[in-house]
Amino acid sequence: MANLNTKHRQNNTYDAIVIGSGMSGGWAAKELTEKGLKTLILERGREVKHIKDYPTTNKYPWEFEHRGQIPAEVQKENPIVSRCYAFREDAQHFFVKDQEHPYVQEQPFDWIRGYQTGGKSLLWARHVQRWSDFDFEGPARDGFAVDWPIRYKDLAPWYSYVEKFVGVSGNKDGLPHLPDGEFLPPMELSAVEHYFKSFVSKKYKGRDVIIARCAHITGNEEYYAKQGRTLCQHRVLCQRGCPFGGYFSSNSATLPWAMNTGNLTLQHHAVVHSIIYDEKKEKAVGVKVIDAQSKEETEFYADLIFLNASALNTNLILLNSISNRFPEGLGNDNGLLGKYIAFHNYRAGVSGQYEGLLEYTTEGRRPTSAYIPRFRNLMKQETDFLRGYAAGFSGSRGIERDLSDVGENLEKGILNPKYGVWGVGSHMMGETIPKEESQVGLDPKQTDEWGIPLLKVNVGYDDNDEKMVKDYIEQVSEMFEAAGFTNIRTRDDHRAPGLDIHEMGGVRMGKDPKTSLLNKWNQLHAVPNVYVTDGACMTSTGTQNPSITYMALAARAVDHAIRERGK
Repeated sequence: MANLNTKHRQNNTYDAIVIGSGMSGGWAAKELTEKGLKTLILERGREVKHIKDYPTTNKYPWEFEHRGQIPAEVQKENPIVSRCYAFREDAQHFFVKDQEHPYVQEQPFDWIRGYQTGGKSLLWARHVQRWSDFDFEGPARDGFAVDWPIRYKDLAPWYSYVEKFVGVSGNKDGLPHLPDGEFLPPMELSAVEHYFKSFVSKKYKGRDVIIARCAHITGNEEYYAKQGRTLCQHRVLCQRGCPFGGYFSSNSATLPWAMNTGNLTLQHHAVVHSIIYDEKKEKAVGVKVIDAQSKEETEFYADLIFLNASALNTNLILLNSISNRFPEGLGNDNGLLGKYIAFHNYRAGVSGQYEGLLEYTTEGRRPTSAYIPRFRNLMKQETDFLRGYAAGFSGSRGIERDLSDVGENLEKGILNPKYGVWGVGSHMMGETIPKEESQVGLDPKQTDEWGIPLLKVNVGYDDNDEKMVKDYIEQVSEMFEAAGFTNIRTRDDHRAPGLDIHEMGGVRMGKDPKTSLLNKWNQLHAVPNVYVTDGACMTSTGTQNPSITYMALAARAVDHAIRERGK
């Protein structure tokens, strides 16, 4: 039996283990395997192969039984995930249904998940704005959270490194609070977006309207052909999986690249129970896994572990990784694990119409929008709330058909469409403040079907968020009105946190082990051979879509791990 156990351990031993195959996990695996490390990815979901397993990617609207809609009975069974904008008939197979992995909501929280190869990288909105020192210095300057242990100069070369591989369409705008990157040709603004950009720059000092930077290939075809990817086709069917690899996903880019090294093993249906800590060696030595289907328990071993299970699941795994040394969770000497969770506030929006520029129309599709970078509390504190918000902005002319008549006149109305006036709209992307009371923990009684405690989520809005929503609505409405937009409407849908799908924190980076869990290299202070480079590591949230920052942090952390290994 001893020989069998020894053989089992040998067969299950790797140089590195990556938990999660999504946005940041794919990057960790790419970097580790390129550096020659035999690497195991543990993915709790099913296998999804690029192109082969995108069953709806080339379907026409009439080929869907419900014309793209989710049937009422499915919505009733899945009230949480049904609130996600992308949970439709063409992409529902990439989402976790409500009963497949339950959790406890101590406050309303819509936890949106994708358990499969690539995780939510198949479903993301693909905006990739860099952070600046306005973001990294925010906590120290504004007095919330703890000081980030890094600054923009530490991450800037890694942003560039990642962007070149990902393929980022954008324009060099020269904004200090939204640094330029390694850009492919930008998408185009529509006529009304150009008008609003020009108007805002003249009317409002320090406010800008730009085309959003997005992870779509718009040039340099020869380079991306080496990845098996080609130009974005502007189909705007991205949530189905892109057969062209026109937008970045783990499935189309980092995972195939890692697999081609011959150093990658990808294990599916591998639900991570916990990280194994060896008290004699004073380090993590492996991972305990439950087979999602058979429920069989297995252990895998490695000297280096990267935790990229997505923010809340990463917190869950660390909280469940208990030992005599760490009775409250791996690395949790200060009791802060699972605390200071934050997210992005997407509650508010403003819409309107513009009756000018009728000599222009919009034609075709565009997989991104215009973008209004944060302008509140940048150079100085000017409001009664901390931090600020960015905003999306878009404008287009829709097709109108006269359906008011019958018979021949109805036929004419259908066959002779006309362009309507310009419709414009904006949505808020607000920074929320990490708070100790915003936290996740393990339920003491309830477990899931794999015997793992359910995650309790206690995350909500505060007075700072309410003031920010009010200010966004006031400021954007004023900008719309000043620009001559009419029929202005505002909304605050009071959605629960989570639908932004940008949850962050719980295992935050910092300078001091007394007030943070990770150091400047994303290592657990107390267990330095464990790195956390997904959203759980974030000390604060900024206003930018965070995925490009996770990817840059992951690549930087692997570089550090390899250099430490060399020593």
